[in-house]
Amino acid sequence: MASGIETEVKISLARVKDLADRVHAAGLRVSLPRVFEANTLYDTPDQALRRAASILRVREAGDRVLLTWKARRDSRNHKSREELETAVESGAALHQILVRLGYSPVFRYEKYRTEFKNEADPCGLVMLDETPIGDFLEIEGPAEWIDATAQRLGFTPEDYIVDSYGALYAADCRRRGVEPANMVFPSHSM
Repeated sequence: MASGIETEVKISLARVKDLADRVHAAGLRVSLPRVFEANTLYDTPDQALRRAASILRVREAGDRVLLTWKARRDSRNHKSREELETAVESGAALHQILVRLGYSPVFRYEKYRTEFKNEADPCGLVMLDETPIGDFLEIEGPAEWIDATAQRLGFTPEDYIVDSYGALYAADCRRRGVEPANMVFPSHSM
């Protein structure tokens, strides 16, 4: 089980054309090849987790299934929050356990993720997330490492986004004038 404080930022790649060159120049190499992720957030009928600003997530990525709890976030320039995470064997069994405990799915989001590391400086991770609302870099690690890595990639703190994918999706739906549902690719919207 992994536990600790997760610190991260997202950066929109809407106007970035030379990402591969930037990643290579920053000394980053693929550490986990591109994989499809299906994420489901759970809550109680009275939204106890939402009221507490916590999340309970099941992530299915390739052959991995992870259960994650995240605490209320502390947002300054970086999103930082307590995180507990553990791998489980069966996503279907985990869903049934959560339902029997009184939780139900409240939001689903999908993405394709590629992870990068700098083996000479393994303090954190850089992840390329391809989502239904656009592509984002997620930089995770100590705040100083995030800032230095972002700078090597050509970004500044003004580029940082600390919102969740749920909040980004809701904002995208408002911009497009559509009712939010789940942030899934069209072929998975059922």
